[in-house]
This record gives sequence, structure tokens and C-alpha cells, in this order.
Amino acid sequence: MFEIFQASLPYLISGSLITVRIWAISIALGVVLGLVTCLMRISPFRPLRAVAWVYIWIIRGTPMLVQAMVVYFGIPQVTGLRLTPFTAGIITLCLNAGAYLAEIFRSGIQAVPKGQSEAARSLGLGAGRTMAKIVLPQAFKIAIPPMVNQFIITLKDTSILTVIGLPEIMNEAQQYVMIRWEYFQTYVIAAAYYLVVTSLLMVLANYVEKKISYDRKGNRS
Repeated sequence: MFEIFQASLPYLISGSLITVRIWAISIALGVVLGLVTCLMRISPFRPLRAVAWVYIWIIRGTPMLVQAMVVYFGIPQVTGLRLTPFTAGIITLCLNAGAYLAEIFRSGIQAVPKGQSEAARSLGLGAGRTMAKIVLPQAFKIAIPPMVNQFIITLKDTSILTVIGLPEIMNEAQQYVMIRWEYFQTYVIAAAYYLVVTSLLMVLANYVEKKISYDRKGNRS
């Protein structure tokens, strides 16, 4: 196993760098997309709510494997635009994460007591400033645990992008397997890579959650 680990290390390191890079970009864009979609979802304007609802419905109701195929193979056929696997992967992950994060943000906003918004309005704050200064900061704190969970899911979902030729961890593991035919050991090592990264994210999430809980207790006292 150690010899296989040494031999496969260059492949898995190369795949790891691609995986972390595409995951970080996709999550950053997904958070923005999710927040915008969430605000559209709770907007008083029906057309905006309808667009957000349809987007979330489509993304949450279809497998990400199909979404990746549509983005990488379907969009170029219809539009003539040629996408690299990296670009198509970012679009797929961003759209997928954005839909789930939108619902997470919406749940966080709904968990903020309505009395705080009413109090802010009575002090003369408009709807926009109330949302930005009062509601969203509290909603983000409430949403942190499910947000981190979605981040972990998105990281694991990068393995699906091997179907469009993205040289992430699983793709590089497959390249090594084609040379050495050592399936079990190689895929176990690849799984260990994912396990290490997701475990680090879980530790970070627990730390942030404890810190937020401590800050809340301090503010109450």
C-alpha cells in the first residue's frame, strides 16, 4: 500500500490542486448566487419569486451528473460556445450549490424573529437597510452549520466532474489505475484524500459554531 501511495502521489496531488481550486471558486460564486436567489425568492415581486422558484426546482430536482452533461456538451451544441472542463465544472458546481444555499439562507432569514425587523422599521430604517444591517447578519450566523455541510457536499460532488474530463482527484486516480491496474489501493487512497479535507472542514465548522454560540452568550450577559 505504501509503495502504491508513493507511486500514485504525483497524480493525486495534481488532482487535489484542481479539486480544491474549482471547489473554492464554485463556493464563492455559489454563495453570491444563493444570496441573490434567496432575496429573489422572498421578494414581494411575483416574477422574481417565480424565476427563483423555477431555478431551485430544476437544480434540486435533477442529478448533478445530468447538469454537468448539459453544461459541457449541451450548451456548446446550442450556442456554439466551447467550454473547457474547468469552466463547465465551475458553472455546474456554482449553479448546484447556489440553489441549495438559497434555501439555506431563506431558512436562516425566516428564523430571525420578525419583531426585530418591526423594531428597525419603527426606528426609521427602510426595508433594504433592515435586511442588510439587522436580518442578514443574524441569518448568516444561523445558517453557518448547514452552509458548511453544503460546502462539504460540493467538495465531494467535484468527483462527478470526472465524466466531463476534469483532471480532479478521481480522474487522476483513474489515470493511475489504467497504468497499474491497482483498483482497490488507489481508490482507497483517493477516498482518504477526500476524508482528510472534509474532516478539516468539519473541524472548522465546529470551531466557528462554538465561537458564535459563545459570542451570543456573551452578548446576552
